[in-house]
Amino acid sequence: MLADAETCYRAVLGRDARFDGWFVTAVTSTGIYCRPSCPALTPRRENVRFYPGAAAAQQAGFRACKRCRPDATPGSPEWDLRADLVGRAMRLISDGVVDREGVAGLAGRLGYSERHLHRQLVAEVGAGPVAVARAQRAQTARVLLETTDLPITDVAFAAGFASVRQFNDTVRAVFAVTPTQLRRSRRGPAEVAPGAVLLRLPYRSPIDLDSLLRFLGARVVPGVEDWTDGVYSRSLALPHGPGVVALSAGPGHVRCALRLTDLRDLAAAVQRSRRLLDLDADPTAIQAALGDDPVLGPMLRKAPGLRVPGHVDGAEMAVRAVLGQQVSVPAAGKLAGRLTDAYGTALATPHGPITRLFPAPAALREATLGMPAARLRALRAVAVALDDGTIELHPGVDREETGRQLLALPGIGPWTASYLALRALRDPDAFLANDVGVRIALTGLGLPGDPVSAAARAEAWRPWRSYALLHLWHSLDRKDV
Repeated sequence: MLADAETCYRAVLGRDARFDGWFVTAVTSTGIYCRPSCPALTPRRENVRFYPGAAAAQQAGFRACKRCRPDATPGSPEWDLRADLVGRAMRLISDGVVDREGVAGLAGRLGYSERHLHRQLVAEVGAGPVAVARAQRAQTARVLLETTDLPITDVAFAAGFASVRQFNDTVRAVFAVTPTQLRRSRRGPAEVAPGAVLLRLPYRSPIDLDSLLRFLGARVVPGVEDWTDGVYSRSLALPHGPGVVALSAGPGHVRCALRLTDLRDLAAAVQRSRRLLDLDADPTAIQAALGDDPVLGPMLRKAPGLRVPGHVDGAEMAVRAVLGQQVSVPAAGKLAGRLTDAYGTALATPHGPITRLFPAPAALREATLGMPAARLRALRAVAVALDDGTIELHPGVDREETGRQLLALPGIGPWTASYLALRALRDPDAFLANDVGVRIALTGLGLPGDPVSAAARAEAWRPWRSYALLHLWHSLDRKDV
């Protein structure tokens, strides 16, 4: 929720970067909106209006500041935290659902009428779904114009615009320049990698990218993922075709190299990469909530900036969670590799060790694999439920209802359902009370580690229990929890 106006103005006076992405500052005397940390001269209080995001400011007739680039901030962590209709809608819009399916498709996924959805978004975000999607397209266009040498026509369609004319009109309205002028204003030459689109993904500091990428690297599925020399790569099943992403730490950003079959998938690929790395998290808010806790406080000071590893595909994560039940991390990776070899789709153009897509649920309905019969039944049941649409694991689902649906499947217990809430559904308040790593970490601290005691202790860590869980795991300094 947007903070009160006086709090917002104090953040602007202090040029406090911690608030970047939480709201934007619009100045009536200039017609420009900025991020709170903009280095420009602080406007007078009577000339300032505050909006929840770029879409609302654009809707009110303001254009983006050319100096601080308010559209290039990390996304608001509020949308990961909130489980209500608006939070679910914002997560789906960021994944490009409005561009692909329209507002009707968005409303249908959420189970509400278009009118009710529009009313709720306007009340909470200051703009309807079309305006929010338009702001996202404008941001994507600006990033592409400033960081790549793609032809401007390709930029238009890669950003999700239906026509070049619509693209030109939007860029002029939002940035007060033409696309060509916006490209000429970029700082320095574009970084080039043959066949790839190179982007810089922003985040809020601090962030422990090394721990995050090592977590993912320890769990690679051969053929689908790779972890070499600090670069995590994987294949992506995107709406218009397969892609491959490579992610690594850059100076103050995450370096993202995308190879796409269809440029229209760029926004979806970027958002899924951001969710994978939890780049929209607010470490300051997490520190404020957990930093004084006698158990977690020392852990946060020792390892600031831990992020919760997400996933790029909820269905894939569900299958991998079943494969990993009661086996070690390396054994689960080998099982997933064998499953991929048997049922995964080969990429038309392999990229080094990345050669296949992880199997889709439809291919696993009758899968056979050397594993215990009960776990194989659970694997097939999950695949059938996902393929039939009985269970969905996209960013806009109701997390609580989805958890109940998962627990109704054979072979899916509380640990698996909570693990999927943590990684597939990006719930910042998931907690695995019956996890062996949690038990070991708590008992090592002299605290009861049984599930009932762990769950009771974790109540004090709401609504950030996922981050508390990561710190407990990290305290073990092990890769196999």
